Amino acid sequence: MGTAITTTAATPTAMRTDAGPDLRHHGDAEVRDAGADLVDLAVNVRADTPPRWLREEIAASLTGLAAYPDGRAARAAVAQRHGLPEERVLLTAGAAEAFVLLARALEVRRPVVVHPQFTEPEAALRDAGHEVERVLLSARDGFRLDPALVPEDADLVIVGNPTNPTSVLHPAGVLTQLARPGRTLVVDEAFMDAVPGEREALAGRTDVPGLVVLRSLTKTWGLAGLRVGYVLAPPETVTALQRAQPLWPVSTPALAATRACVAPRALAEAAHAAHRTAADRAHLLTALAELAPYGVKVTGPAEAPFVLLELPDAHRVRRRLRELGYAVRRGDTFPGLGPDWLRVAVRDRATTAGFVAALGKALTQEG
Repeated sequence: MGTAITTTAATPTAMRTDAGPDLRHHGDAEVRDAGADLVDLAVNVRADTPPRWLREEIAASLTGLAAYPDGRAARAAVAQRHGLPEERVLLTAGAAEAFVLLARALEVRRPVVVHPQFTEPEAALRDAGHEVERVLLSARDGFRLDPALVPEDADLVIVGNPTNPTSVLHPAGVLTQLARPGRTLVVDEAFMDAVPGEREALAGRTDVPGLVVLRSLTKTWGLAGLRVGYVLAPPETVTALQRAQPLWPVSTPALAATRACVAPRALAEAAHAAHRTAADRAHLLTALAELAPYGVKVTGPAEAPFVLLELPDAHRVRRRLRELGYAVRRGDTFPGLGPDWLRVAVRDRATTAGFVAALGKALTQEG
């Protein structure tokens, strides 16, 4: 079973208030300014993206940069994609902006973040002056979510599905047990479009009280540099978040990308990519199983485009992997994990073969 702990909030001007994990460390830091040509297994953006047709859609929008962005068509397209009225949709500069808006716009007394998960939600809450309570799920039971761990009087609960970095896909029925009147339940579905059939998705649901679903288009479509995402929520929540946004928060190229990525053609391509990723992940897991004698354990069943590994002396192994040309994501910056964890992005089979061979060398090298 997991545990619940409370951490003191930072003042709005403070960056850190304790010696805990660095909530601002993200996968791009593993390859940024590396001074080496590394194979990137640290960032969870799908390889070989954005596709040409999407680049052309974005490029075509550049002729309209003299005008202020008009998000109405993109908002309508997102609403149609999820079968929702437009007043339930808010376009954002990526999911990260949505976390900041939630932290600043909602009046909450007892926010709870379920960890291990993406650290920006807690960082945004702390920066906004909130005191944050952590519910830590346990590796012993595969980081499964027990709704009973969440305090009954929590009025904001944030959980990822599938969860970064654990790759765990929580059942929708378990997540909806967290909903209740007077509580905002935020489910981060940034990687849900990488799950075949989007199993366990809550996007589009209007029968769950207080449900807020976040979606990102940056992972599947390779648009991290453009910042594309959206919020699906009750109209009153959308209104509150919108009031906290600056004017014209989403650029014209990002709006063009949003419309393109929720169109039928794109949805079909994303569905195909999800099945291909699942097959590549199965291949990676089979290869990693051969390293079990060296203490490599994989959190499972993995359902996202990345896997979480536990292995002895992971900090040293990560350094060795860099020397061998591979960047992976350290795990000790995620609350609930520690120095013996690494996250690895799923890639094609040739890349996997090279990585697993390098990992084998890193595990057996001395020093």
